[in-house]
Amino acid sequence: MNKIGIYYAYWTHDWDADFVPFVSKVKQLGFDILEVNSGTVTKMSNSERDRLKTEAHKQGIELTYCIGLPHEYDIASEDSSVRRAGIAFLKKSAEAVKYMGSKQLGGIIYSSWPGKLPGNKDKRAFVDRSVESMREVIKVVEDCEVFFNVEVVNRFEQYIMNTSAEAVEYVERVGSDHCKVLLDSFHLNIEEDDIHAAIVTAGDRLGHFHIGETNRRAPGRGRMPWNEIFAAIKQIGYQGAISMEPFLMPGGEVGRDISVYRDLRDGLDLDEEAGRALKFVRQEIEQA
Repeated sequence: MNKIGIYYAYWTHDWDADFVPFVSKVKQLGFDILEVNSGTVTKMSNSERDRLKTEAHKQGIELTYCIGLPHEYDIASEDSSVRRAGIAFLKKSAEAVKYMGSKQLGGIIYSSWPGKLPGNKDKRAFVDRSVESMREVIKVVEDCEVFFNVEVVNRFEQYIMNTSAEAVEYVERVGSDHCKVLLDSFHLNIEEDDIHAAIVTAGDRLGHFHIGETNRRAPGRGRMPWNEIFAAIKQIGYQGAISMEPFLMPGGEVGRDISVYRDLRDGLDLDEEAGRALKFVRQEIEQA
């Protein structure tokens, strides 16, 4: 069965956080994986990384990494100095993931987040620059023996890729087995005509999968077609990680950037809700 994880920011208001306490928390709740902000880990000293790495090893928790690149690291930018900065940052990120003994980094690593197409310009030029930049980055990713997964997000958050088909075309152009696709049920629900077909389109290029309800609640609280989703995952033989990304709390950087403007907890205890969602997901996978 797929390993199941959860994103640390479910519990936080800000992106920068001490990830160590969340390792034992997710272990106690029954998760296999803790997903954390790769930007924070990239900026850490080796001693700080060692502290997190040691705790994860102690608890038997796998770490995966995710980021939406800030505008100063946009590898699709028209400004070559911005692209160079982004390329350098992503190379450092790959090296940080290797140092941690981990394998997976994903997110909006092909441009910036949030990102709007400037003016009325042709997006193809931005896609071309992104692909060219990623081809340079991926050489280091390969040397580090890690994987970069480009996340498909909705049109309100990015423009480079909004569908599974666009992501597949992108990774094929990059031309490396170490560049794969990250699909997210929240974004699939907005952009795809057929979620099952979108997952099948990704096929063996799928490297990571995010799950959450249509309104960012934890799985099992909404109308997401989970049977359809997990049936597609089984159909393509995907054995990789599945990571929850629920966001329930307004306020702080996380609430602002994710656009959570009302409290979605409805009196729920966050830990209990995460545990419930985990049981729901495992049951749905078994029944698909």
